[in-house]
Amino acid sequence: PRREGQPISSPIRIHTFSRCIIFAPRRYMSVFDSKTILITGGTGSFGKNFAKYILSEHNPLKVIILSRDEFKQFHMAREMNDDKRLRFFIGDVRDRERLRRAFSSVDIVIHAAALKQIPILEYNPFEAVKTNILGGQNVIDAAIDEGVEKVLFVSTDKAAQPANLYGATKLCAEKLAIDGNAYA
Repeated sequence: PRREGQPISSPIRIHTFSRCIIFAPRRYMSVFDSKTILITGGTGSFGKNFAKYILSEHNPLKVIILSRDEFKQFHMAREMNDDKRLRFFIGDVRDRERLRRAFSSVDIVIHAAALKQIPILEYNPFEAVKTNILGGQNVIDAAIDEGVEKVLFVSTDKAAQPANLYGATKLCAEKLAIDGNAYA
């Protein structure tokens, strides 16, 4: 039984969380101290703010930002005063081999990469599938292959009873993440 104020621990390696749960009080987040953390979609709004939070409130060994946009990576490095714990990888969740290389010696992966603009996705449905579903499966496979300790999937309320393609792809990615526990 867990006592009040103790961190919640679980034998499960791959989790799904909505954006609102990820920012918990420090006593629940000590899991990040002395760890190497990789954030997919790390230059997006969630990834960038989460990286700032981890670096300012915790003591990670290293935070690796994986994204496709080297221009955003350049600006993020400057904005964060070239913090020596911060590293950048150019990569895409659609590229499983690049993920395997990026996940080498990583303890925790925060999977925040996704295509999110609903009207654009409605006109480009297979691009949403390739990034949000197949990319999510690539993250799971690479994490299992590289022995990553924990993977946290960032999801959305739109995955509950989805009314659009974005919600449907995130729901599918959640189910894949949960299924990944069978192999972890």
